Amino acid sequence: MTHPRDRIVAALMELAAQTPWEEFSITDVAHKAGVTLAEFREQFPSKGAVLAAFSRQIDQIVLKSVSADLAEDSAKDRLFDVLMRRLDAMRPYRAALDNIMRWVKRSPAAALALNQVATNSQRFMLEAAGISTEGPLGALKVQGLVVSFAQVVEIWLKDEDEDMARTMAALDKALERGGKMVHRAEQLHRLASPFCTLLGGIVRLRQTQNQPAYDSTRHDI
Repeated sequence: MTHPRDRIVAALMELAAQTPWEEFSITDVAHKAGVTLAEFREQFPSKGAVLAAFSRQIDQIVLKSVSADLAEDSAKDRLFDVLMRRLDAMRPYRAALDNIMRWVKRSPAAALALNQVATNSQRFMLEAAGISTEGPLGALKVQGLVVSFAQVVEIWLKDEDEDMARTMAALDKALERGGKMVHRAEQLHRLASPFCTLLGGIVRLRQTQNQPAYDSTRHDI
């Protein structure tokens, strides 16, 4: 028998495919999953937390499928492959994700909370593609990909063609645009780095100069 956690995730996604997000409750999810409210609470604090667990499940599917054969490809091509694998993993849940996206558009609070979920996922998608996510530039890459992928998902949800041509074209364009943005940010960072280092040195020097001199005639009591 599957773990209650997995049953809850499956139940939530099934209900989300059939019903607008606001129209089913935690109790409905628990009933469909065959668990009590106490068991639900043991696993999750909210419906949104179940959605985060679903996102982690998709992460795992993608990360386990990524091949080392992509190592010789460009960073853009590696990321394209990883994100297409993500869309493939999401395919069985298109109806649910469509309803969830509609809910997110109606709820700024939901959009903010799910942005963090998406940030966690896209960090690993970038790493799977061999792209660093460390430092300020890494944070820029992650958040940029969150926004870009959400736009691609909007197209994917309406793309009924078997070859996914519209989706792939949108993803390719988004990654091209994102790559140019990151390149400009990297150039700006290289230009600004010496000045930041100099400014940091000046600040430290002034802090040292402003420290009171040690008075050998004073003694602590």
